[in-house]
Amino acid sequence: MDVAACTDKGRVRPINEDCYRISLDQNLFVLSDGMGGAAKGEVASAIAVETVIRSLRENSVNGLPKLFPSYAESSNGKNSLVRAIEMANREIHEHGMRDPGCRGMGSTIVAARICGTRLSLAHVGDSRAYLFRAHALQQLTSDHSLVAEQVRHGLMSHQQAAASELQSLLTRALGTEENVTVDDDEIELFVGDSLLLCSDGLTRMVPENEIASILTQIPSVRIAAERLVSRANEHGGQDNITVIVIRMNKPRSWFAKFIPWCSSNLV
Repeated sequence: MDVAACTDKGRVRPINEDCYRISLDQNLFVLSDGMGGAAKGEVASAIAVETVIRSLRENSVNGLPKLFPSYAESSNGKNSLVRAIEMANREIHEHGMRDPGCRGMGSTIVAARICGTRLSLAHVGDSRAYLFRAHALQQLTSDHSLVAEQVRHGLMSHQQAAASELQSLLTRALGTEENVTVDDDEIELFVGDSLLLCSDGLTRMVPENEIASILTQIPSVRIAAERLVSRANEHGGQDNITVIVIRMNKPRSWFAKFIPWCSSNLV
């Protein structure tokens, strides 16, 4: 797979409260958008991504933490992502309780792990995951926000939601409560698929048809990621913007993989 990421504070916010990590040895991609402003949203987002990365690395050696119940119906990949995010929620909540300057801080999170052709996905809040397949963009996550809930219940149109001043009001986030419900999913990936993880600084500024157009026209994941962030800023940059772009490629043959290994290991 080809992977690239880009982040920017935007044109309005004084600091960047978004945070992301890519762990290629685990095929793990994590993105978090901090909330709280003076209540240290950037601290919450950093705790979120670091805890998920650390937890999954430890789990790969020790197995799932015993303090969490097991879910036989879930795959190990999806189950471990959920548990790691639950742990991140507790870390943020406890940090806020210990430090008065961080009380009330929180964050969103979206985490993806790819094992072979299987994508495991988990999220809390309104940071999103999209699948780009055959020139069509499909949102894989459902926002945990007030306006999204109104749209799902038929009380507000998508156009009204996009114009609402309540877009940033979340109904679920990491760290605001001792426990959190994590949404999860699994899908099969195919050669040519692209996965986009992003904070709402992208989706509130750039329409989905324009996102799809950029992913269609730009084959380089690095340039595509940079272009998406640039477009969000060109549309106003009202929030921090972070994107991770992952493109699934055709696997090389055994012989093609053997040749560079052999050459590099010749004495």
